[in-house]
Amino acid sequence: MPSHNIKIERVARIETLGSIQNADLIVIALHGYGQLARYFIQKFRNLDPKIAIIAPEGFHRFYLNGSSGRVGASWMTKEVRELDISENMNYLNSVHEAFSTQIGQKKTVLLGFSQGAATAARWYFLRSKQIDHLVMWASVFPPDLELPNFSTVSNKDFFVIGDEDPYFNAESREEVIQYYAKIGFEIIRYKGDHTLNDTVFQSILNRIMN
Repeated sequence: MPSHNIKIERVARIETLGSIQNADLIVIALHGYGQLARYFIQKFRNLDPKIAIIAPEGFHRFYLNGSSGRVGASWMTKEVRELDISENMNYLNSVHEAFSTQIGQKKTVLLGFSQGAATAARWYFLRSKQIDHLVMWASVFPPDLELPNFSTVSNKDFFVIGDEDPYFNAESREEVIQYYAKIGFEIIRYKGDHTLNDTVFQSILNRIMN
């Protein structure tokens, strides 16, 4: 039986932290698998108040355990993957356009954490003129982006990983670090697991602002 795709209108949930209009630096932050934007954005509450955060939420929401209780969100699954990638790019384009007047010419950092980093990398590749820096946190590089094309982006970008991240054993951690270093990312390692460390992130943003 044939499948059919139709376009529908959806309402997206975006969380913000700080004054976008008065900020010195803007961070667009993409959450990881099973997180909700309103909780993810709390990880940035101790950052310099001159930094404003925009945190879009992935459209795929689901119960984390069984059929009730806590809810999480994700950016995509293996099902109709190419369509979800395209929809995510359109979604993030709309997010940027919605806040473009407030962002103005401010320096903008795109952060992708865990699963959100693959979506961040794809969008960064398409909108590199609007995004100044990319921070990939605890994620492999999306295999659908070809290295020769991506390596033409000349901005200063960072890959961050904790030395105790359970999603990477010692061998895979070194492999992913070598890969990011090869394509021109600066590597930031810290003592920690699979979580976003606000102190480490603030140190990166300090370098970007200075």
